[in-house]
Amino acid sequence: MRDYSPIDRLLMHADTALRTIAGKPVVTQRDYPANQIDDCEFKADERRRVASLMRINHSGEVSAQALYQGQALTARLGEVREKLEQAALEENDHLVWTENRLHELGDRTSYLNPVWYAGSFAIGAFAGVTGDKWNLGFLAETEHQVVRHLEQHLEKLPKQDKRSRAILEQMKIDEAKHATTALDHGAAELPTPVKKLMAAMSKVMTKTTYWL
Repeated sequence: MRDYSPIDRLLMHADTALRTIAGKPVVTQRDYPANQIDDCEFKADERRRVASLMRINHSGEVSAQALYQGQALTARLGEVREKLEQAALEENDHLVWTENRLHELGDRTSYLNPVWYAGSFAIGAFAGVTGDKWNLGFLAETEHQVVRHLEQHLEKLPKQDKRSRAILEQMKIDEAKHATTALDHGAAELPTPVKKLMAAMSKVMTKTTYWL
């Protein structure tokens, strides 16, 4: 793996930020999970609810992308940085999938995505400064919380909405894999107050993004 200079890395992260916010991220070219699934009929309130849930998931992926980029920027070990950057690339797939679904539903992404990106990048960079085991611990806990969040959204989807369900199910598989990878590489268990703070911040984001 090429060893980039700090300036090169900073420019790469800036490019990633612009691509993430503008909706043109670099992806792994995996198939769209809903490709072979027919869409369903929605009542008006169902369509609005599903769109709001997918907007939250899209913003969550914007935040996750920023977290990983911030963490990778300040990670000390090359191996840890590589794992974070691979996770970020897979999160880009999620960005594209959720945005596609929003377009199918006739809705939009959140107006607040630049705010979520900036705040999450700063948090990720701080996590990286604390040391790689805590950096990976932050990654693992983030993914565990995202998995629980996806499970809640799967329960809220209308039973007939198999397209959205296929997307969220694949995202759930990927997030769980990222958590396992972090643990396998020496992630430390975060203190309970930190976990609670992370959950509280997530609630602020989800409640706001549901509408905006």
